[in-house]
Amino acid sequence: MSNFEIIYMKNIISNTTLGIAAFLGVSNNVMAASKSVKSSAESKRMNIVMMFVDDLGWADLGMRNPHYNTPNVNQLFADGMNFERAYVTQPASSPSRASLMTGKQPVRFQLVRHIDNKVAGTTEPYSYWPENSPELNEYMPSRNWLPMEETIFPQLMKECGYYNMFVGKWHLGGPEVWPDKRGYDEVYGLSDFGNVSNYYAPFFRMRGADTTKKIAKKGDYITEFRTDKAVSMIENYDRDQPFILSMHYYNVHSPNIGRKDLFDKYKAKGMTDIQANYAAQIEAVDESVGRIRKAIKDRGIEDNTIVIYFSDQGGLYSNYPLRGCKLIDDTMAEGGIRVPLAIYYPGVTKKGSVCQTPVQALDFFPTFMEIATGKKYKNKELDGESIMPLLKGKKMKERNLYFFRAYNTDQYAAIINGDWKLIKYHSGKYQLYNLRDDISETTDLQNVYPERFEKMKKDLRNWETNVVPEYENDYRKRINY
Repeated sequence: MSNFEIIYMKNIISNTTLGIAAFLGVSNNVMAASKSVKSSAESKRMNIVMMFVDDLGWADLGMRNPHYNTPNVNQLFADGMNFERAYVTQPASSPSRASLMTGKQPVRFQLVRHIDNKVAGTTEPYSYWPENSPELNEYMPSRNWLPMEETIFPQLMKECGYYNMFVGKWHLGGPEVWPDKRGYDEVYGLSDFGNVSNYYAPFFRMRGADTTKKIAKKGDYITEFRTDKAVSMIENYDRDQPFILSMHYYNVHSPNIGRKDLFDKYKAKGMTDIQANYAAQIEAVDESVGRIRKAIKDRGIEDNTIVIYFSDQGGLYSNYPLRGCKLIDDTMAEGGIRVPLAIYYPGVTKKGSVCQTPVQALDFFPTFMEIATGKKYKNKELDGESIMPLLKGKKMKERNLYFFRAYNTDQYAAIINGDWKLIKYHSGKYQLYNLRDDISETTDLQNVYPERFEKMKKDLRNWETNVVPEYENDYRKRINY
């Protein structure tokens, strides 16, 4: 039995019979029998709904860009806490999702690139990317699935008595490692793929596993198709235990295909086809957010449900005033790694509050565990930290956030400490910015603040030495790192 299991057992025994049943893995019938002795503390445990959007940029909200219509998302930000400085760990889909699930930097287990649609069904554990340099191909492979030995938060939340449902985009490997093998009790609308062929059914035309083929009807728009299931789950949920609903959207990832009625609306405003499609995709997600929140309210569980809105990486298009975006040489700039984040936690977050403290995707794991157990979760294997103090309006101790990108572009790593950010290049170049004064990262300050520059440079190098796999360290030695 692990240290966590020992500690967890002690906590659960003091809290609830249902928790004991869940921990011991007894049958649903036995768990149902325990309902009559369930403590009042158990009945107040919070449900969690996480809406995780694909490729939604920090500026892709109506509250930040008047070209977009997002009244429901704007309202969520107004109702809860707006994290102005929320970050992913890497501007790539699969690594970003892996860090959300594991609470770890994905480079620790060599998942450093998005998983290619072409590897569906492969038994080869790693891929080598042809556009990388020969040395990087030799020394920096990327995994084709999230390793089963890596624990993800639903597994432990299940032990805490939670019912877990996953809807939408997984992009962490095929059916052998799908979320139903990793602690989720129910999954819906899964596929092997990181993007759709069409936002209208049939959604996927690639070769591989796709659970939507037999249930999606011609004309179904994928965002509505999956939202129907999420809403149904909330409306019909009858289990006497808290739930987590992970709603992972394919929108607003390319190909940019908006719902036709919304596309027509934006075209009528004079937008180009690309602009109208993208705006329509954003509004489709906003409608989904509104439907899910309405279902929560109508069910009478609004005061008992945490709602989270987050994105897996920066947007494909302009993120002004942020510099950079997805898929260019400047993805370590704010436009590539800073994303929208709103958290509505009834009774905890203050309405309309704004947090300027940097947080990262890998912080959700320990935060969820604290929500589930009522106690600070301690696990030295995790890179994330619980952001519960911030949710309560308190401060957290200043810390470093790290970023790593396994592409053949020169810019590849970064570190953030408070208002300061250092970007690193393979060529030996560095850039130092003060994000409080220079959100667009226009003025390099390394020569103005040499002591801070040297400290952050040293911290980043030490982190790489300890976290980046040995094959990458060997590569660095070859290029006189």
